[in-house]
Amino acid sequence: MQLDKSIEKQFEEIANLIITTKNKIFRDINYNLIDLYWNLGNYISNKVKSEGWGKSVVKNLSEYLIVKLPDSKGYSSQNLWRMKQFYETYIKNEKLSAVLRELSWTNNLLIISKTKTLEEKEFYLRLTAKERYSSRELERQIDSSYFERVMLTDAKLSTALRELDIDISGAFKDNYVLEFLNLPHKHSELDLQKSIIENLKSFILEFGKDFTFVGQEYRVQIGNKDFFIDLLFFHRELQCLVAIELKTVEFQAEFLGKLNLYLEALDRDVKKKHENPSVGIILCKSKDSDVVEYALSRSLSPTLIAEYQTKLIDKKILQAKLHEFAALNELNENLE
Repeated sequence: MQLDKSIEKQFEEIANLIITTKNKIFRDINYNLIDLYWNLGNYISNKVKSEGWGKSVVKNLSEYLIVKLPDSKGYSSQNLWRMKQFYETYIKNEKLSAVLRELSWTNNLLIISKTKTLEEKEFYLRLTAKERYSSRELERQIDSSYFERVMLTDAKLSTALRELDIDISGAFKDNYVLEFLNLPHKHSELDLQKSIIENLKSFILEFGKDFTFVGQEYRVQIGNKDFFIDLLFFHRELQCLVAIELKTVEFQAEFLGKLNLYLEALDRDVKKKHENPSVGIILCKSKDSDVVEYALSRSLSPTLIAEYQTKLIDKKILQAKLHEFAALNELNENLE
């Protein structure tokens, strides 16, 4: 169907209005549903405490609701007990009240069942609300120990990156888990790049949904020579281009020279006037923290060095490290 451009624009505005309204209706329905489950959890919790309701009473309640409300779903005895747990988990944390209602019931249940501390629960609640994760995406982030990795991160940033007039907190990590690439232990940079492109949706999920893919082997011309950036992204929140160079070996200081060249070319010839300076990431198989710190201390470009894992890190190991880290911080505070 061929349409006049002005008419097509008007039709598009109508379509966007319908989509916006549908999304609002869905959010309102979800908000009210979570609010209902909260109130049911509150009621059952109080009855358990005041009148000694047990599993048999809740089972009878479930059977009654199923008969009384045949068109309604979600009132199994198991789900009613989950509502009680939901209420009791967050009743003392009013600041989370609004966030809870932004998430689907499935995502709320995932966070309750797969996390331990309240701090971890709050982390995933806010992350899911911000990134609008599906239940599958949220489960992957929990299983990949996203919380522990963020808490333990010690991302080494160049002086130029730290001094940028933008808030980079939470935008980058020290370690990325790329288990979804299904790469063998020994693989080439070409294998890594190809697999990332084939699994781009999962890659962006790991890096953050604000990353928008621009291109692979992105060509920049300097003088009479062509150079190719492994992967180029645009970060919507930071409003800057992000060049990623892939290395399947340990970080070496000389890697920075080529990346600095790429960033200069991007800022001179590709970056738009309203955008912030381009940022570079060298994604390595491994790195020596001291070498990274020395190399970045004199770097004039906004860069950071991160490493990647091709297998999921054992969650128990990361939790143990996190406990050690917390204990060390507490000891240092006491000594001060």
